[in-house]
Amino acid sequence: MTIVPRPWLSGDDDFDDDDSFESAHLPSPGPFLDGHAVLTGPDHAAFHRLTRTRFEARSVYDVTFGYNLARLNLDARHPDAGYRYAVDADDPSVLRAEFTPTTEFCPQSDTLATASFRAWNADDVGPPHEFSLVRVRVAPMHEASDRINGRLADLEASFQEAGPVAETDRGGAAGGPTTPL
Repeated sequence: MTIVPRPWLSGDDDFDDDDSFESAHLPSPGPFLDGHAVLTGPDHAAFHRLTRTRFEARSVYDVTFGYNLARLNLDARHPDAGYRYAVDADDPSVLRAEFTPTTEFCPQSDTLATASFRAWNADDVGPPHEFSLVRVRVAPMHEASDRINGRLADLEASFQEAGPVAETDRGGAAGGPTTPL
């Protein structure tokens, strides 16, 4: 029984294959990725598969669409939304991730970007990746991107001082950050 009806959901025909890279179904890389090595093709698809697993472990879900946020990249109905990734030009151990929400007023953008940061930078969830840090920003098309990105920069600085985000930090029980997720 469906508790919350979601008439905007559709079947698998509206989604790209998990192993595909369909640039026409992804947002264009934004300013946070300018001048850095943007992942495309198999490199983008491989990191995105890992992302799906880590987001599942940390319950990074878009409640509007009712799915793991990583699935947004595969949703052909939203070709200008999702994540794009780039290896930092100055430090190849750092990956940059820019989230473009479906609308400029998406109320979940702060929570989703924060949860994404925590999932990627946790050392206790999902398969490891080769990056020492995944930096996250929200695309400037979002009306609150400056505020959100300021918070993400603060979270990033805390991470660099304190280290990986532990599972116990999810509720602030370990004395860590108390931001949602």
